[in-house]
Amino acid sequence: MLSTLLVVISLTAGLGQQGPAKTTLPGATNVTRVDAVLMCGGATTTEAFPSLKKEGFVSVINLRQADEAGADIPGSRSAAETAGLRYIHIPVNGRNPDPASADAFLAAVTDKKNQPAYVHCASANRVAAMWMIKRMVVDGWDAARATEEATAIGLTSAPLTQFALDYAAKHPRKQ
Repeated sequence: MLSTLLVVISLTAGLGQQGPAKTTLPGATNVTRVDAVLMCGGATTTEAFPSLKKEGFVSVINLRQADEAGADIPGSRSAAETAGLRYIHIPVNGRNPDPASADAFLAAVTDKKNQPAYVHCASANRVAAMWMIKRMVVDGWDAARATEEATAIGLTSAPLTQFALDYAAKHPRKQ
């Protein structure tokens, strides 16, 4: 236990704050607790929603497209609402993302009434790209720091990384 604690401390000491931490959630893959207002994951079934509510989450933001295998947007919306969670669907195309999706994501994830939020897609790749944008545009992080965190969350796509960098360059942080 002490050695695990020391590893966590050493990994986060250089960041000046706690970094993303992988965790488990029944019914979800590749889950990462990012900070006090965001947990994210890959493919997430309706089994996860009651646990999210019990852990204090108020919203689920789904970035999957309706035509993806296993996405079941209507079923997910119904299950989230039954569990008492706000459900927000913002489809993000992983091959050709639309800046309007990033705009909608930023609006949803920064709205206090949606926090804390659980954000998911199929693998956490799109989630990480959208969160990277949030870190640069809203939080004022530099590209290197935002990319490092996004990679820890699940960003593996060069096109999504480039999209995030391009979006941030066109939408500088408002002071």
